[in-house]
Amino acid sequence: MRSFFKTNRTLSSRRKALLTDFQKRIGVKFKDLHLLDTAFYHRSFANETAGTAENNERLEFLGDAVLGMTAASYLYETLHDAPEGELTKIKSFVVSETSLSEIALGIGIEQCLCLGKGEEHSGGRSKKAILADTTEAVFGALYLDSGFKTAEKLILSLLVPQIRKVLENRHQKDYKTLLQELYQKKYKQCPHYELIKKTGPDHDQVFWISVFLGQTEYGPMQGKSKKEAEQAAARCAWEYLSGEEHR
Repeated sequence: MRSFFKTNRTLSSRRKALLTDFQKRIGVKFKDLHLLDTAFYHRSFANETAGTAENNERLEFLGDAVLGMTAASYLYETLHDAPEGELTKIKSFVVSETSLSEIALGIGIEQCLCLGKGEEHSGGRSKKAILADTTEAVFGALYLDSGFKTAEKLILSLLVPQIRKVLENRHQKDYKTLLQELYQKKYKQCPHYELIKKTGPDHDQVFWISVFLGQTEYGPMQGKSKKEAEQAAARCAWEYLSGEEHR
């Protein structure tokens, strides 16, 4: 892949060591270490640092395209029975900000980020958007450095576990939808979900949610996310209501 990237920036020994450790974590060695370095340059850092004109936004733009193509091709080749709508839904999740920020934390992208002082103080190192954008920038940098096949190999090594996670849930029942359909059919009303409480530390919260069918409460049921807790409450109510139909 021909690269038009040029820089006169000198990397410190500490920075080189940081980038070397990162390459070991992802199992890739860059020919041009400056390309990888630039992938971690947030706009706020470039704006505040004299002599640093470039940031990672152009690499992010390129990486987004490489990521999208890789994900789409893999899903098309792997899920022969999935219609276009389902392929789109799965792709949207695995390339989402949430998914990419999880990947970023898994490979330690936050350790290499270069942020401006304001962004650093506001918690930029843990912001999902910054982590996701930087992940795409790394993909873009690798594409320029070593070509599509190398970038594709790295992306799939990180993305396939996320895809498997989606596919594991593919055939699980959506109890919220089942409950709504059953309850509307019987009573012409919609279920109402209410967060009862949250427990645990901020980084490991448990949500307790009840679903109300009229004045009747089912729950509270717990989950590691609101969505999970809502599904648990919906399942509780659906199993009771569907059992009523057979009593």
